[in-house]
Amino acid sequence: MTRAGRAAHAARAVMAALPAIVAIAALGALAGAPAAVRAAVPAADLRLIHQERSLYRQVLVYEGAGERCLCFTRQCAIGRQSCIESAHPQRLVFGYTRMMLGALLMGPPPQRILVVGLGGGTLPATLARLLPDADIDAVEIDPAVVRVAADWFGFQPGPRLHVATEDGRTFVRRMGREGRHYDLVMLDAYDQQYIPEHMLTLEFLQEVRALLAPGGVVAANTFSASRLYDNESVTYARAYGSYYNLRSGNRVILARPAGLPSLAQVRAAAARLAPQLAPLGVDADALVALFRDTPDWDASARLLTDQYSPANLLNAR
Repeated sequence: MTRAGRAAHAARAVMAALPAIVAIAALGALAGAPAAVRAAVPAADLRLIHQERSLYRQVLVYEGAGERCLCFTRQCAIGRQSCIESAHPQRLVFGYTRMMLGALLMGPPPQRILVVGLGGGTLPATLARLLPDADIDAVEIDPAVVRVAADWFGFQPGPRLHVATEDGRTFVRRMGREGRHYDLVMLDAYDQQYIPEHMLTLEFLQEVRALLAPGGVVAANTFSASRLYDNESVTYARAYGSYYNLRSGNRVILARPAGLPSLAQVRAAAARLAPQLAPLGVDADALVALFRDTPDWDASARLLTDQYSPANLLNAR
């Protein structure tokens, strides 16, 4: 297929997906917007420093109040995809990124890591600094986001940090066919207001599980308050069994299908990593205090599957 043909095919796919994206946005309406969704500063104080229109969305970079942020809407009206502090670019601005690092408290240091969703490259770049011997694959569907991460957020791939420009689920399936395994998989793919529905289903989560090496960990960023909360929760439980549920603004799910470490083991790992986490703005003790393994959802909620998606849930109400 020619380049023009591929672009036309991708455009048709995006248009076909728009009803589902709208449905997911409606289902994800929040009772209280998490930190990664609220604007950091008043819109009047934001200065647009870069914009481009990709095949999928507007890609905008704003500066204000000492931060530089990647957004997909004007004045970051819906939310911020990624931010860095201009004076301290290695510090983690969002609470959810600090919670995602809780995955490092779940077992031995991971050597093979997959991050689905790039944004400004905060998570893979942070992992590369913390784990210089690890091999890290990051996958991002939008080439414009990859360019902006490099040009405006200092994200630099290298010999051990690789970027694939591809749909996240397609990449996961391809890695499965190739027999690739990871010690840690981080799911952080958002399309404006919510997660693309084909990366919310039981089938996708099972595909991710098949990529895990023995003792491998999955970390997933989602919302702490949405109409999908119960359905997401039971779907993750079916795919991975029990998991730690961290909630502070956003929600982060930390699962290890081989069995969760005890809280005592988590605390011991946090004590070992505390000196490395502190320069990133991560309080190891405060992070451990967020670990919860008691279900707080309706266990009778319907599973999300490739045949029963968020769009079906919206239509059923």
